[in-house]
Amino acid sequence: MEKKIYNNLIVSASPHLVTAMDTQKTMLMVILALIPSLVVSTFVFGVSSLILTAVCVAASMFFEWAWNKLLKKRQTVMDFSAALTGLLIAYNVPSELPLWIAIVGCFVGVVVIKQLFGGIGKNIVNPAITARIVLFISFATEMTTWPVPRMVSDATSSATPLGILAETGTTALPNNMQMFLGFIGGSMGEVSSIALLVGGLFLIWKKIISPIIPACFIGTVFVFAFVYYMATGSGEALEMAVFHVLAGGVMLGAFFMATDYVTTPILPLGRVIFGVGCGLITMLIRLYGQYPEGVSFSILIMNCLTPLIDAYCQKRMYGGAKHEK
Repeated sequence: MEKKIYNNLIVSASPHLVTAMDTQKTMLMVILALIPSLVVSTFVFGVSSLILTAVCVAASMFFEWAWNKLLKKRQTVMDFSAALTGLLIAYNVPSELPLWIAIVGCFVGVVVIKQLFGGIGKNIVNPAITARIVLFISFATEMTTWPVPRMVSDATSSATPLGILAETGTTALPNNMQMFLGFIGGSMGEVSSIALLVGGLFLIWKKIISPIIPACFIGTVFVFAFVYYMATGSGEALEMAVFHVLAGGVMLGAFFMATDYVTTPILPLGRVIFGVGCGLITMLIRLYGQYPEGVSFSILIMNCLTPLIDAYCQKRMYGGAKHEK
């Protein structure tokens, strides 16, 4: 009997999606959504923001190209996932960070976290988040030397709002409007909440990301802070709840890093658990830990728990029916 091979019956690896939105277009959409924050940061901190961003993007793309070239793998540099990783690393560090340190972070994010695990879609934690944590542990002084806005002071460095809160309490904090607009010290991913909000809502509108994780992440931070300050009486509860949403990396983390396709849960219930977990861990670190910010650590921890969350949610959805005797 003649053996026939039907090529149309050969199934490739998942995911099996029929859509015009491929990886390259998705990455470009996210990069576009981050541009408003870059514009504000350049206005606030000067040309150093642009230089740092360009170096991080170029270094990340180079490392991905060099890795594929060295191992004779198919080039993936033009899917722009490495460019997005470099952009997010730039958004997570001071704008005047020495460039060689930023390049080290790009190497960690692209080569160690992404490529050593098999490339795009196979890393178990967010590359930019992990790179930031590695840099913070390795170069603590440089990573906590924050430039101040040009229009506010002639000083060379300044504490972030969360740093001020940890050192002096609620008496010397910038007002929430300053934080919303971006006239504060910090990284590019911290200064302008409105710019990040515009970018995040754009991604939701284009259906690049789901609103579940950002809503649960930000909502948990707000509720936790409100209840804490109501219970302790150490500050105006509503004002401080808004402060914690606007301060630090909550906006950047909620919209642009906690929504990573690869390292976050697939099912809606899993995304709720993930977002709430990120918010809880963030606030526990902020209010009870020695480090004033907890967004990076919270996302990294929840990334590690994602397989367990997915397994739990699948059991609840597909394995929860009781067997009849």
